[in-house]
Amino acid sequence: MDDVTRYLCVYCGSSTGLRPVYAEAATRLGEALGRRGFGLVYGGGRAGLMGVVADAVLNAGGKVVGVIPGPLARDEIAHTTLTELHVVPGMHERKALMAERASGFLTLPGGIGTYEEFFETLTWAALGLHAKPVGVLNVAGYFDPLFALLDHAVSEGFLRPEHLDLLLVSNDPEALAAELLAATPRRTG
Repeated sequence: MDDVTRYLCVYCGSSTGLRPVYAEAATRLGEALGRRGFGLVYGGGRAGLMGVVADAVLNAGGKVVGVIPGPLARDEIAHTTLTELHVVPGMHERKALMAERASGFLTLPGGIGTYEEFFETLTWAALGLHAKPVGVLNVAGYFDPLFALLDHAVSEGFLRPEHLDLLLVSNDPEALAAELLAATPRRTG
């Protein structure tokens, strides 16, 4: 592969949520990636925040790599105008290819699939399985309850404080994307 584009892996909802602020943040993020010459790697869907951020990157001249399991692609939710669309057998292959292509990870608002991807990526970082930066775009305080839960896990002795230090958190899409893609990978092991 001779593509030198740095890709940000974005996890987000297949819904846009109830408030316009979520789609606005996804648009700002996508525009910032495209303008700065960065690419997006994501779950390959055309619906919800996933479609919003992909379209914004494409409209700003950036590259977008989608990775979608075959059953979802067949259900006609695949975004078919991406730079690359990889149809893979299942969710494990999806996440592995997304992680391989990513220079960093960013979670936007979403549901249980988004949470699952976020926690797996954070777990991999905590275990030293990757050294790529992990961020959370806390749009309109969406993730405040999650951060309270994580703080509770620390106070109860189930989570090490240094694992929360692995997270870059902001409510500014442009600044957070730039910070994630400029970060030097941590040493693992």
